Amino acid sequence: MTTPISDIDPHTAAAPALPGLLVLLIAMAAGASVPFAFAPFEYYPLMPLALIILFLLLPGRAPGAAFRIGFGFGLGMFGIGVNWVYISIHYFGHSPLPAAIGVMLLLVAFMSLFPAALAYVGARLQIRHDARALLLFLPAGWMLLEWLRSWLFTGFPWLNVGYTQIDGPLAGFAPLFGVYGVGWLIALSAGLCVWTLRATGTARWLGPVLLATIWSAGLGLTQIEWTQTAGAPIKVSLVQGNIPQDEKWDPQQQLVTMEKYLQMTRAEWYPQNGRKSDLVIWPETAVPAFYDQVEENFLIPLRDEARRVGSDLLTGIPVLDRGKWEYYNAVISLGEEEGAYYKHHLVPFGEYLPLRRFLGALLQVMPLPVADFSSGQLDQPLIRAAGYPVGVSVCYEVIFGEEVITQLPQAAYLVNVSNDAWFGDSLAPHQHLEMARMRALETGRYMLRATNTGISAIIGPDGKLRERGPQFEAVVVRGEFEPRSGATPYVRWGNWPVVIAAFLIVLGSMLWGRKETA
Repeated sequence: MTTPISDIDPHTAAAPALPGLLVLLIAMAAGASVPFAFAPFEYYPLMPLALIILFLLLPGRAPGAAFRIGFGFGLGMFGIGVNWVYISIHYFGHSPLPAAIGVMLLLVAFMSLFPAALAYVGARLQIRHDARALLLFLPAGWMLLEWLRSWLFTGFPWLNVGYTQIDGPLAGFAPLFGVYGVGWLIALSAGLCVWTLRATGTARWLGPVLLATIWSAGLGLTQIEWTQTAGAPIKVSLVQGNIPQDEKWDPQQQLVTMEKYLQMTRAEWYPQNGRKSDLVIWPETAVPAFYDQVEENFLIPLRDEARRVGSDLLTGIPVLDRGKWEYYNAVISLGEEEGAYYKHHLVPFGEYLPLRRFLGALLQVMPLPVADFSSGQLDQPLIRAAGYPVGVSVCYEVIFGEEVITQLPQAAYLVNVSNDAWFGDSLAPHQHLEMARMRALETGRYMLRATNTGISAIIGPDGKLRERGPQFEAVVVRGEFEPRSGATPYVRWGNWPVVIAAFLIVLGSMLWGRKETA
């Protein structure tokens, strides 16, 4: 079996002498290795290695063959990395298994189009193993497509490659350029490795020199503290109730759930060991009832008790505006200062049905929400707890760094409440925690993460775990954190510097290619 002539671009160097099916299988295997660079496995060198293999397979391919290689890489990467989607849809959304698997496969196929598009455009530009391809177009193009994936159709930036470096040498770049800048440097490192393999003469030394410079600079940057301590340490308790998802909204379990959280919290307010918590945090929708339904008989007494013991409490709770008949996924503060945060970035098909007018027929197949949550404003006033303004995100919102930084530098610390019970015992809770860790590192702030079933954690401003609870247990994660002030370069600049730079590099390499072929 030989490579089909249609797979080889006659205008470029010949494609590698490998059978077309074998090339596709290699691309899929390389993509399938990528999720093992993410949590919980964290073999971060696998990420540049996978891209090295992809970049080696692409040059010399006709556009159609390059598209198939990129698509196969994506199928392996996302097929392994986000296959947990069917768990949420089938086991907790109660959809038929074939429908859940079908939706998961559609999502994987859609996400695979991004590496496929990069490979296709590279082939159309007649990419060879040269500096234009390996050092310019492919690394910058990979980063741009990740950024595009983060907001197109409301965005799904899961498995952005920069997250694999949260414990790696390139983590030092995160406070400067964010996760997309780190991802760009991973792709550039892969390109430099391929360049080193292909270059001749003195040019072959360019790769090792630049690689050593980039990775050693990353290590050096980890020694810099971009923000400063702004107050005395605060004792915090993250209450993980471990309420089964199939019981969470059962009316008969409502009082049982609230009583459980109350008893676990009182143990933090009247401790036998003498450690009284200054701040208690409950997870997303820990109170399984609308605010106005439990305000008089539960929330006001809870607030008064918090004030008596000198503590504050943050909890997730749905809030219904009965005047407009709009309801919100909210976090409220109870204690000396009261306030509310309404979730801004809602989960499509989970908290609302996009294009309901056109997609309403899906309600006949899948138990999607009949009524939608409403979205809070992006620039809401910050709530305060334990004496400081707090940057709050609810569940899925923590994966959007550009939205988290809108609350900074005013926020002294970050809080993420979540209900990862939807993910079951899959890779997703670990990947979700990894993304929360990146937000702490990008912003130079402590991140306090309270979840229903795990993984609750206290994350330092360096992205490292200070305390971490187990999954699927009712526990309280205790620790201390410091309020912080100041702003990292990423907080000040956001994603735009790396996005604009990558766009200009891609555009320049495309114009370079047009000039060469003219």
